[in-house]
This record gives sequence, structure tokens and C-alpha cells, in this order.
Amino acid sequence: MANLRDIRTRISSIKNTQQITKAMKMVAAAKLRKAQQKMQQTRPYAKKMGSVVSRLVENSDVDNVLLRQPEEVNRICLIVVGSDRGLCGGFNNNLFRKVEDTIHSDYQSYHENGMLDIIAVGRKANAYFPKRKYNVVKGFPGFFDDVNYDDTSSIMQEVTEKFVSGFYDKVLVAFNEFKTVISQNRLVETVLPIALSEIDSEDGKQSGVITDYIYEPDVTAILNKILPVHVNMQLWRAVLDSNASEQGARMAAMDNATENAKELEEELQLKYNQARQSAITTEISEIVSGAAALEDQ
Repeated sequence: MANLRDIRTRISSIKNTQQITKAMKMVAAAKLRKAQQKMQQTRPYAKKMGSVVSRLVENSDVDNVLLRQPEEVNRICLIVVGSDRGLCGGFNNNLFRKVEDTIHSDYQSYHENGMLDIIAVGRKANAYFPKRKYNVVKGFPGFFDDVNYDDTSSIMQEVTEKFVSGFYDKVLVAFNEFKTVISQNRLVETVLPIALSEIDSEDGKQSGVITDYIYEPDVTAILNKILPVHVNMQLWRAVLDSNASEQGARMAAMDNATENAKELEEELQLKYNQARQSAITTEISEIVSGAAALEDQ
């Protein structure tokens, strides 16, 4: 039977751990509300912008470099949006496994020939991919300490410039899309070139009426201005979704940890009571035996 002092120490340690996991759950819940609010405010804007881009392209014959499908894909850039902190269940591992599966199934030859560049966003992505011999050309550890549009936009602008110059022929982004507090969709989406087939255009679908627009100054000028913003919004949406998904995953993980700690505490308390009862029984038996020995004398 375990020593009573050891069991008491373990129970005390588990109670302290339980307090920590409860606090982390509450912090994650507070951060989740803010992240979810940002994400929900951005989604309609990004969706409407995609609809506008789709309508502009459909009603014109503009040949913009961001829309042009390359004849041959020679070099690929993959932006992986992970997290800065752990203790969020399988949030990072599931995404990284999805990324590796996608690389092995679709882009293995590029990886083997050194033509697949990875941009790692978050400390976990920066730690994971270099160890596995992936070509990480740029890393952004600590990115989620202060999530803002300017930092996201600067990453995408640099990648867009390399795409326009012909250095990259395809740009993808991998992230956790927020579905519910306890579940996420792991996505690997193509950002460049812009695929109109993947943009949901809502105009005229509900009413069945096609509206004729007059553009000022002209379609070409508007597209040249709006397409880079649309591309930046795709990464910004991915970052906000990933941030909200991370907080939801951490809240769920800390809730499970708290429940597991509670169950373990109950088991140890039962063992403690059994050990204490056994010790008391042994002590009473010794006293009775001693008293009986004295009576015999």
C-alpha cells in the first residue's frame, strides 16, 4: 500500500494543476470571444470582396498577372499558419500532418528538388518544419503576440511580388478554419493565382436578375487596385480563423485536462482512504494484541 504522505502530496499536486488548467480555460475563453468577434466581422467583408472580384472579371477581358494561370509550375510557396503556444490539443499536429500529406501526395517532386518553399507563421511551425528537412525560407515566431493586419499584409505583399516577378508560380496557405469551439477544418488553399472557380459570386443568384454596372474609372484600374487587397484578405482571414481555432482548441484541451485531474484526484482520495483505514486497523490490532499479552501476564 502506498505511503499516506506520498498520496497526500500527489493529491495536493493534482489540485494545484487543476487550478492552473481552470485558469487557462478561462483565459482561452476570454481570448476566444475577441478572436471570434474579429473573425466574424472579417468573413462577410472577405466574401463580398471575392464576389466583387468575380463580377468584375466576368464582365471584362482584363488579363491581370494575379489571375493568369502559369503554363508550367516550377516553384511553389506554402504559407503554414500554426500557433505560438502549445497546450491546445492536436491543433498544430493535425494541421502539420495535413500539410505533409498534401506535400507527399501532390508536391513531393517539388520538395525533393528544393522547389517548395515554406513560410512558417507561429513558433510551433518554425520548430516543426526545419527539423524535418523542409525548406523554410522565412519564419515569423511570436506572430500571434500582437495579431494585426499590417504584419499579415507585409507577408503577403512580399510573396505577391515574387509571384508577379515569376519567382513563384503557385502560392498556397495552410491553416485551421474555425468551425465550432471544439472542431476545426484543416485546409490547404491556393491563394495565387486567383482561381475564380473557387470564389463564391452571390450577385444575381437569388433574384435571377443580372445587373449591368457602370465602372468608374474603368474595370482595369479597379481590378489592379482591388486584386492585391483581395489576396491580402485571404491570408488575413486565415490568420483570424487560425487564432480563433487555437483558442477554442486550448479551451477544450484545458477543460478535458481539468476533468481528468478531477477523476485522478477522486481515485487517489479513494486509495488514501483505503490506506488510512488499513493503517488504523493495523494499529487497533496491535493495541488489542498488546492488551491481551498484558492480561496473560
